[in-house]
Amino acid sequence: MRLPNLLDTRIGRLTAFFFLYLTEGIPLGFGATAIATQLRRADVGPAEIGAFVGSFYLPWAFKWAFGPFIDVFTSERLGRRRGWILGTQVMLVLTLVVAAQVPLPAQLGLLTGILLVHNTFGAMQDVAIDALAVNTLRADERGLANGVMFGGASIGMALGGGGVLFLMPVFGLTGGFYFVAACIAAVTVFIVLPLREAPTPEAERRAAGLASAGREIKRFCGEAFRSFLGTRGAFAGLFFALLPAGAMSLGLALQSNLAVELGLSDQSVGSLSVMTQVVAATCMVLGGWLSDRLGRRRTLFVYMALMSLPVLYLMTVLQQHGWVMPNPAEGPLKRTALPALVTALWVATLLYAAAQGLMYGTRSAIFMDVTNPRVAGTQFTAYMAMMNLAISYSATWQGIAAEAIGYPKTLLIDALTGLLCLAVLPFIKPSLTPDGDGGAGRRARRLATLLALGCVAAVAYRLGAWDAGKAAPMFEILFMLVFVASAVFLGTGAVVLGAATPQAARIGRLGLLMAPLLVAMYLRKWWPEPQAFYVVVPALAALLLAWQARLPWTALAERPEAPAQPAAA
Repeated sequence: MRLPNLLDTRIGRLTAFFFLYLTEGIPLGFGATAIATQLRRADVGPAEIGAFVGSFYLPWAFKWAFGPFIDVFTSERLGRRRGWILGTQVMLVLTLVVAAQVPLPAQLGLLTGILLVHNTFGAMQDVAIDALAVNTLRADERGLANGVMFGGASIGMALGGGGVLFLMPVFGLTGGFYFVAACIAAVTVFIVLPLREAPTPEAERRAAGLASAGREIKRFCGEAFRSFLGTRGAFAGLFFALLPAGAMSLGLALQSNLAVELGLSDQSVGSLSVMTQVVAATCMVLGGWLSDRLGRRRTLFVYMALMSLPVLYLMTVLQQHGWVMPNPAEGPLKRTALPALVTALWVATLLYAAAQGLMYGTRSAIFMDVTNPRVAGTQFTAYMAMMNLAISYSATWQGIAAEAIGYPKTLLIDALTGLLCLAVLPFIKPSLTPDGDGGAGRRARRLATLLALGCVAAVAYRLGAWDAGKAAPMFEILFMLVFVASAVFLGTGAVVLGAATPQAARIGRLGLLMAPLLVAMYLRKWWPEPQAFYVVVPALAALLLAWQARLPWTALAERPEAPAQPAAA
C-alpha cells in the first residue's frame, strides 16, 4: 500500500511536522531523564550528570554552521530537505544502536562522546526540518504549526524520558536505546520516506561544491554580524538569548537527580516526566495565544517571573527539612526523604512546567520580532543556537554547584539568575529600520570593550588575583563563555572588517587567527599544561579586542549586499 505524501494537505503538513519534531524530543528526553536517572541510581555525582546532560545541547548551540552546507549540498532525487532529514535520521538510529553497547557507568565518557555525535546529527536534522517548514507551510498555518511542532518535541521528551522509565522493568536501560531508535525509525519509514517535495525551481538551485559552501559561510558571517548589531532590539536580543530563559533547574538534570535521591521509583519518575511534558505542551499553545492578544513583552515578563516561584518554593522546603547536600544512592550516609519533600517536588515540577510552557512559544516569537527579514533564516537560527548554549552551560554549572554548595543555594542562584533576562526584555523592540538604525558601529565598539574586559578578568583569575574556592568551576564556565563569545566576535567581525580600510582588514585577519586559539581554551579541562598558553591567549585577545574597540567600523553603516543570483546546478 502506497503511503500518502503528507505535504499535500494542511492536516498532513501539521501531522508531518509534529512527528518530525517528536524525533527531536525523544532522544533529549531519554538522555536528560531516563539515562540521568539511572546514572544517579548508580551513584554518579550531580556534577558528572550535569556535564553529561549539558553536552547534549552543545551541537544545537552551533547548528547555525550547518545551514550553508544543507542549503548547498542537495539532491533533487531525494528531495532538497527530505534527503538531509532521511540521512540524519538513519545516523540517529545507528548511533543509538552503538551507544546501547556501552557499559554504564564505567564508560560514561565514551557514551558522552557517542551521544555528542548523535546530537550533532539531531541538530543537522533540526535545520533541515525548519528549512522544509519554511518552504512548505502556508502563511495562514505557520502559527499553529509552530505550536504543534513545539508540542511534538515536548511529547517526544515525555516518551523518551518517562515512557522509557515505565518500560525499563521489561527491557532495562539497554533496551531503552533500542526503543528510542525504533521510534525514530518508525517516523523515518512512515513519515519521511513517503514525503515528496516540490522540485526546486531552476533559478533557485545553488551551485554545488566546497567553494560555493565557503562563499555561503562567509556571507553568512557578515550578515549575522550586521543583523545582531544593526538595531537596538536585535543587539538586546543577543544578550537575551545568551542569558538563561528564566530559572532552568527544574527542567534539567537537577530535577531528576532530586527525584532519585528522594526515593522516587522509576515508574514515579516516569509519571512525573510524562505529566510535566503534557502540561508544558498544553501551556505552549496557551502562552502563544495570550501573547498575541496581550502583548509579547508584557506576557513574557510575567511568564519568566513565574518560573522562579516554584524553584524558590522547592528551595524553601528543602532547607526546612535539612536536605542540603546530594544524597548517596547507597551506604550508611543515605537518608530517607519525608513524604512532604516528595510532595513538594511534584508540586514544584508541575507548576514549573506550566510556567515554562507559557514562556516557550512566546520567547521564540519575540526573537522573530527583532529579526531582520532580509536575513531571517540566518539571524533567527543563530538566536536559537545561543539559547541552546545557555541550556548547556546551565546544566553544567548546576551540577557543579549542587555538589559544591548544596541544592538550596543552587536553586536560589538559579531563581535569581533566571530573572536577569527581565532587565534586557524592555529593550527588545521591533525596529522601523530592520536593515540598520545607524548605531551598529557604536554597538560593535561597546561589545568589543565588554569582551576585552572579560578576557582581562580571566587573565587576572589565572594569575591568582582571587581565590574562588568551591565556586572555581563556575568561574571556569563563565570565562569559557567569554572566550567563545570573543572567538565568534573576532571570527565573524573579520568578514566585516575585510570590507573596510586596509588597516581594518589586517586587524580583522588577526582576529580570524585568534578565534581558534580562544576556542582551544576549552582544552584546559583535559590538557592543563602549559599554563602559560591559558594566560597568554586571553591577554592577546584582550589587546586585540581593545584595538578593535577603537575602530570606527564604517563597513557596518553600509547596507548588506544581497546574495548573488545562484547558478544552476
